[in-house]
Amino acid sequence: MAVYVDHRTDAPDSVASPSHIAWHSLHPLLAVASISTAGGGCVDIYLEQGEHVPDSHVERSFQVTLLAWHPSRPILASGWETGGVLILNKQDKEQHTVPPNHSAKITVLSWSTSGTCLVSGDGQGVLCLWKMDHRGRVQGPALVRQEYGKCLWHCVFRPAPPSEDFVQLAKAAVSGDEKALDMFNWKKAEIRPPLKTAVQEGLSFFITLTDGSVHYVNEKGKTRQVLSTDSLVQKLLLLEERDVLLVITETLQLSLHAVSPEGEAEELMKVKLSGKTGHSADMILVDHSLVVTALGETVIRFWDLDHDENYVLSLDMQFGFEGGECINCVSYCSAKGILAAGTSKGRVAMWKKAAGSHQSTWASEGKEKWKFQASTELEGNVTQIKWGSRKNLLAVNNISSVVILNEQAMLAHFHQQVAVVQVSPNLFNVTIFSTGTTHSLRVDMNASGVFATQNAVVFWNGKQVTVFECSGDTFRNAGSFLCDSPVLSVHGENLYTVEPYRIQVRTWQGTVKQLLVFSEAEGNPCLLDVCGNFLAVGTDLAHLKIFDLSRREAKVHCNSKSLSKLLPGHGDILSVKCNANGSKVSILVSRVDGNIDSKICFYDVEMDQVTLFDFKAEQRDGRENLSGGQSIGKFVVEYPELHSYIPVCHFWDQSEPRLFVCEVIPETDIQPPDQKKIQAEGTMDVWILSFFSTEEHGLLLQDSFPLPSSYQLLLGIEVPHYYFAKKLGEAEKGASESGSGTVSQMAARRPMRDFTGLGDCDKTTQDAMLNFSYYLTAGDMDEAFKSIKLIKSEAVWENMARMCVKTQRLDVAKICLGHMGHARGAKALREAEQEPEQQARVAVLAIQLGMLEDAERLYKDCRRYDLLNKFYQASNQWQKAIETAEAHDRVHLRTTHYNYAKHLEATGQQSLALTHYEKSDTHIEVPRMLSEDLQALENYINKMKDKSLWKWWAQYLESQSDMESALKYYALAQDYFSLVRVHCFQGNIEKAAEIANETGNGAASYHLARQYESQEDIKQAVHFYSRAQAFNNAIRLCKANNLNDQLMNLALLSSPEDMIEAACYYEEKGDQMDRAVMLYHKAGHFSKALELAFATQQFGALQLIAEDLDEKSDPALLARCSGFFIEHAQYEKAMELLLTAKKYHEALQLCLDQNLTITEGLAEKMTVSKESQDLVQAELLEQIADCCMRQGNYHIATKKYTQAGNKLKAMRALLKSGDTEKIIFFAGVSRQREIYIMAANYLQSLDWRKDAKITNIISFYTKGGALDLLAGFYDACAQVEIDEYQNYEKAHRALTEAYKCLSKAKARSPVEQESKLGHLQSRMSLMKRFIHAQRVYPEDTEEAVRQCELLLAEQDFDDAIRHGDVLGFLVQHYAQVEEFHTAYRYLEEMQKRIPASNLSYYVSPQTMEAVHRGAGVRMSRAQAPAQSSHGSMDNREEEEVADEVEDP
Repeated sequence: MAVYVDHRTDAPDSVASPSHIAWHSLHPLLAVASISTAGGGCVDIYLEQGEHVPDSHVERSFQVTLLAWHPSRPILASGWETGGVLILNKQDKEQHTVPPNHSAKITVLSWSTSGTCLVSGDGQGVLCLWKMDHRGRVQGPALVRQEYGKCLWHCVFRPAPPSEDFVQLAKAAVSGDEKALDMFNWKKAEIRPPLKTAVQEGLSFFITLTDGSVHYVNEKGKTRQVLSTDSLVQKLLLLEERDVLLVITETLQLSLHAVSPEGEAEELMKVKLSGKTGHSADMILVDHSLVVTALGETVIRFWDLDHDENYVLSLDMQFGFEGGECINCVSYCSAKGILAAGTSKGRVAMWKKAAGSHQSTWASEGKEKWKFQASTELEGNVTQIKWGSRKNLLAVNNISSVVILNEQAMLAHFHQQVAVVQVSPNLFNVTIFSTGTTHSLRVDMNASGVFATQNAVVFWNGKQVTVFECSGDTFRNAGSFLCDSPVLSVHGENLYTVEPYRIQVRTWQGTVKQLLVFSEAEGNPCLLDVCGNFLAVGTDLAHLKIFDLSRREAKVHCNSKSLSKLLPGHGDILSVKCNANGSKVSILVSRVDGNIDSKICFYDVEMDQVTLFDFKAEQRDGRENLSGGQSIGKFVVEYPELHSYIPVCHFWDQSEPRLFVCEVIPETDIQPPDQKKIQAEGTMDVWILSFFSTEEHGLLLQDSFPLPSSYQLLLGIEVPHYYFAKKLGEAEKGASESGSGTVSQMAARRPMRDFTGLGDCDKTTQDAMLNFSYYLTAGDMDEAFKSIKLIKSEAVWENMARMCVKTQRLDVAKICLGHMGHARGAKALREAEQEPEQQARVAVLAIQLGMLEDAERLYKDCRRYDLLNKFYQASNQWQKAIETAEAHDRVHLRTTHYNYAKHLEATGQQSLALTHYEKSDTHIEVPRMLSEDLQALENYINKMKDKSLWKWWAQYLESQSDMESALKYYALAQDYFSLVRVHCFQGNIEKAAEIANETGNGAASYHLARQYESQEDIKQAVHFYSRAQAFNNAIRLCKANNLNDQLMNLALLSSPEDMIEAACYYEEKGDQMDRAVMLYHKAGHFSKALELAFATQQFGALQLIAEDLDEKSDPALLARCSGFFIEHAQYEKAMELLLTAKKYHEALQLCLDQNLTITEGLAEKMTVSKESQDLVQAELLEQIADCCMRQGNYHIATKKYTQAGNKLKAMRALLKSGDTEKIIFFAGVSRQREIYIMAANYLQSLDWRKDAKITNIISFYTKGGALDLLAGFYDACAQVEIDEYQNYEKAHRALTEAYKCLSKAKARSPVEQESKLGHLQSRMSLMKRFIHAQRVYPEDTEEAVRQCELLLAEQDFDDAIRHGDVLGFLVQHYAQVEEFHTAYRYLEEMQKRIPASNLSYYVSPQTMEAVHRGAGVRMSRAQAPAQSSHGSMDNREEEEVADEVEDP
């Protein structure tokens, strides 16, 4: 919390009443226009504390109408009622006038956004735009001059958009252009010319006239009207982010207009604001979306532009405001988020915008977003209020004077059971806890510090010190003296003040008694703290020194220590505190950036050692060794959730040297050092942490808890209490509750965790409890119990048990409960040991001790919502119990509703109980609850429309003999059995039969059948027994009454037992044996059915029975049936039965005898199961396969041969099937030599030149090791190449492969093998000569011809080369060289050796004709070419056989 100190402006004597105020936007400069005592006007400038700036007073005989500060420079423009404009340069102490262009009062005066231009306008409508230099002087004539003819009222400049070059540069920077990024980087600005954005001064602006019109003046000075309103424009604002113009008129008409780049305005929204008109209105815009208006009413009105919602804030009388007090003006500080309002009674009210309340999160409950902060009481009537400057100062004009309000941290101090808290700038609240009294103390200065002791309260402000002595119930001024010490401490009758390099020890009247001197190396003392009899001093050079004050004169207790040596790398000392015996000092230090560090430094005087408690340290303990031989101990926070916190203040207990406490806040909430205590109320998560600090155990975290919401800050600690300063509202609330005559107490104390419930216990108990807490925290249970073993007070033991809830030490709690005699608690704790969660067991202890909030928290922490539900029920918190069950414990939701209903019923709340009985699905409890009120019960039953309730109510009515009503409710409940029962009871059996027939209800039909049987109406009885599916009763009646036809139908619908019973009945009678057979069959009694069927020769029945026989049936029965079917030539059915009976050989013999085709299904059924012996199975499979072979079922035969393991027979069967793909596949998987050869032989018998079978043939012969056969295959390939394609080269390659294979083959007769190899060699040689002749023919024709002629003379020539190929070659050659007679001679030889029909295969018809023509011989008809031939070499198929066989 902060207070606002008011500084009244030091106005010159000639100033009478201020009329206008204006803050500079950056500098702490306030301009005030006033009416002088002589009736004229004047302008003055003041500093932040109201000091008048020398040479800034300007006075004229006419009044000031407007003030306008330059946006960045300390230059003020003032407009006067005569039309003059005066420029005041505060920095250069110059005054400049604007050329006289106005003859009426100045009504518009506005600087451009960069301050290079000034707009002035007057009441006659003359508008001028002036170019200004940096000293405030006009440069040349007016840039723009317009005359509108009517009074000008508002002017708003429009910022110019960035130039196209600047936009393109920004886009390049975003896309990653390094040069563009460097242009925007201020760090690199020194190494190149500064960035020129090419943004011209925004010289376009909007101007309003008193007739309600709005005009736009562009950069070229051209003006045009863009919109008009129905009355004077009261407020004109430009929302730059949205490019929207906001207009509010005198009649409170608000409108928004979208502005185009050319200045045209398009209306977006128009709304009428509420409030009274005719009063001077003050209107502001908050966060670009919230319009705030003060209209001289008792409320401030808000209009949310984003959500189109409105709300009001009013003055609360509990904060000191009067009824009917009006709000005249408002101002908002965006940096602080504070809205200030001035009232007609001279008060300034302030509201703080709640954290997170940005324009995107304004909600309908908008007024909840504003929290009242404080009020400052001034005098007169506040007419103007303005925030301004970087220091966020507030100026208030109350007609008679101007007051500047400056925010400073609230002063507070606690020492020796006395707490002082600042309420207002001059009012302090003093609370003396030892007597329980509270006093208000008013001082006549703006104090900057306060120090309280049991005898006196001392105030100082850096210039003066005032001492108030406590005298009984009052405080009297004991002394006041001038002193410029910024800090002060008090011990006994001595005051300790500072001056450069010295501490002065003074009396209350200011007399210096002693000087404590510091060297230049130590620095100036700037921090003082007194605890016990010791004074801790911190200097501006980060040195630490401690003095002992227990004697007449202060003595050095600890010599000067340099923090820079103890803690290298740290900043300045921010705060220093010592403990009660001067053995330890705690220090808060700053970081390099000036903010508070996350560490608390503890210096041990005796050990000369520093220990660090770091909130951000990792979870480990350790020590850092320094160069000087010292070491730093490091400890970390046990709670990870506090790792982001920073200490802001710290205290030692004033009597217990081990106890230390500090206040921590989230690091994100740290403000600059000069405002570190001015914290936003209710915006931080503040925690209080207490420690034990000893040499033996180091730092032990004793307790931690969040700062209660009613407290403002921590003041200190003194066993057994913490001391806090209250929030202002809480203090006034407490005062109103205690009585109007009391002074509100601004300080409060809270018992330490270990002392809760003990009150003001004696010193012995205090020490014992403190030692117990210390040893318990340290984990030393023996010492802990030793410290309390002599305590007899049950209250102390109970408090320790409560402490065990906080520390979760159940072992200690058992001992405490034992000393308390709390048997019930001890039993509950023992029973709770079965709970797996520690926190659940501790919660049981908390419940026994009445700590219900802790129990609730513990159950939530361990997520035992079932126990939490029970806890809520036991503590009568039923709503929470139901909410918990619905959200987390749904398994017990119905139980919770039921228990709540029982509770409500016990308390007489039947209507609510009824609802929860229904939610628990136990509404059957409702009739019991309403049993005393039958009418209410009947109404509830009718309302619920529940069948079970209707049935219950009908039964109740039946018991009361109200049969008609009972029938009604039985009908509603659809209880047809009860309806039939009641109708039968009443003798209305026809109605009962109608109901039973319509509904088909089994129970109703059975009851009705019993009624008919008792009346001997057998037919109806059988009918309704059948409807009820009580077939045994119906069969019983049919047998007794010889109803044979109905008996058969009923038996078929009934159970197997009933069927057998009926079959026996028919068998005994002997005249309907077919029915007996059928019933035995349907009942599954096949043997009996077959026996009867054979006995009575019922062949049709036998066939039906045989269809239902399976492998589970009796084999003898199956064999008997199969024999029966064989006798009657029904072989298929007989075979099926034989297979079912597993008579495989008999079934196979039947197939052979009767020539039955074996299908694949039959073959599978005949296959013996794997459990059978292998030999038997193989033999049977081969017999099946043989049968299939005879029948031509080769695929099945193959499968069975394979299953029998005889792959050769399987292959033979497959070869007979002719399925080439399966043959190839089977050969590949069989991996047997014989099968490979068989497959290759088969493939060679096909047209192997197609479908790529050559590869398979070669592969199979190779795998089968039949190289002689493979050689024969290659020989066949060679012959095919010659016969089909005349390709001797490929043929030669094929013969080469044949030769290789034959030479590798193992022949039976080596002589024969040699003969074959020689023959192959001879053929290859002849073939090679012919190939050579063909190849050399183009180069050496004669040689080629000679070789061919020699070939013709060879013996065995025909074995290798065809005559036609050689002769055709020669004929072709001689025809080409035109030796036709020679060609004809060879052609004649061809005709002798080759049939005439084949000549065209070797010699083309054209060549043949040319030879005959050249030789002069006519071609005979026989020599004419045939119409069809084998095809020439040019169009033959390109089947490259030899290519496939090159590599076997």
